[in-house]
This record gives sequence, structure tokens and C-alpha cells, in this order.
Amino acid sequence: MARDKAHTRYKLGDGTAVPGATTVLGILNKPALVKWSNNLGLAGIDVSKYVDDKAAIGTLGHALITDHYAGRETDTSDYSANQIDAATNSALSFWEWVRGHPIKRAILVEKPLVSKAHGYGGTPDLVVEMADGSENAFPTKELIDLKTGKGIWPEHVWQGATYRMLLREHGYVVDRVRILNIPRSEDESFVEKVLSEKELETGWQIFLHCLAIYNLQKGR
Repeated sequence: MARDKAHTRYKLGDGTAVPGATTVLGILNKPALVKWSNNLGLAGIDVSKYVDDKAAIGTLGHALITDHYAGRETDTSDYSANQIDAATNSALSFWEWVRGHPIKRAILVEKPLVSKAHGYGGTPDLVVEMADGSENAFPTKELIDLKTGKGIWPEHVWQGATYRMLLREHGYVVDRVRILNIPRSEDESFVEKVLSEKELETGWQIFLHCLAIYNLQKGR
């Protein structure tokens, strides 16, 4: 199966294991997800099968994009023909977006990073340099976080904030953090959100509080 960032193992230099940002934020309840799952069940849809199929499409669509910038061939051998077709259409929505937001070059592509200062890890999707004329008169460095699903949720914003700080610790300062939600099917929409400085600061504080609780629960 394709790469899964949620299962990436992060370690400090001395070998100490640390949690990923997604795992840390996972301690918070997601009431919208519970309601969505309940609605599927009421409609007679097998939630497990539905989620697995959608997840596969999202994972492959994501890989088609990041593999392009990493200069590698995408392995589609574990996917069905329908999933490949849906994932290809999903990726096409990203390429359409790029037409209006030219990317000059990729600086980082799915690079696992670990924060020595705070003890957590993360794998930002793309850090790119936007081409002249994309949105400003000068090139800008931008973190692009790719999502697939029904929209952009608060935890996506918080994760973007943690990635910005993780990148900063490793010497990569970005001018902008943008979340792109890429549709996997006709009932989903392409949505983008550029995070404000206030959202980034708030998201970072939320993450730090979650990290403190996570570490307390683990007896650290």
C-alpha cells in the first residue's frame, strides 16, 4: 500500500521515540466525524468499507502529486482500476489549481522532521517556492498541506501551525501556510485556506497543550 505518514516513526538523535503531530492532535474529540459516521450508518452504508475505499483514493491522489515533485514513479499496483481513475481525477484538480498558482520549485517533499526542542515529529507535504506573479510581486516560500475529504477542519489548521514551527526549527522559514482540500468524488469540493498569523499562533498553542496532555497520559 502507498506511504502512510500516520505510521511514520519519529525518533530523537538518541533513539528516543516521539509522537507525530497527527497522533498528538488525535487526543481531541471530533464531533463532526462522529455525526458523519452516524449519518452513513443510518443511510445503510458500510462505514468501514466506505472509509477504506475513500482513504485509498485519497492516499493515491496525494501520492500522485507529491511523487511528481519528488521525481519518482507512483506505485499503483495495490489499487483497483476505479480507485486509480478517481485518484487521477483528484490530482487533476490540484494541477488545475497550479495553473493559477505557478510553483517554481519544490524545496522539501514529504520530509520527516523531528523537533528536538518539543519532542514531536511531522512530515510536511510540500514546501515550495511560488513563481513570480503567483500572488505577489516576489517569489515566496510556502508550506502546502494536502488534504482529501469533505473540507478543511480545525485540526488541519492546528497541524499546519505545528508544521510551520517544525520547519522553522530546521531552518526552513515559510512565508505562507496553505491547506488544499482535494476532492475524491463528485460530492466533495476543492477548498483552499491560507492561514492567518492569528490562526497559526492559536493552532500552535493548542498543539502545545495537546502535547503536554499526551505526555502526561504517557507518564513522561
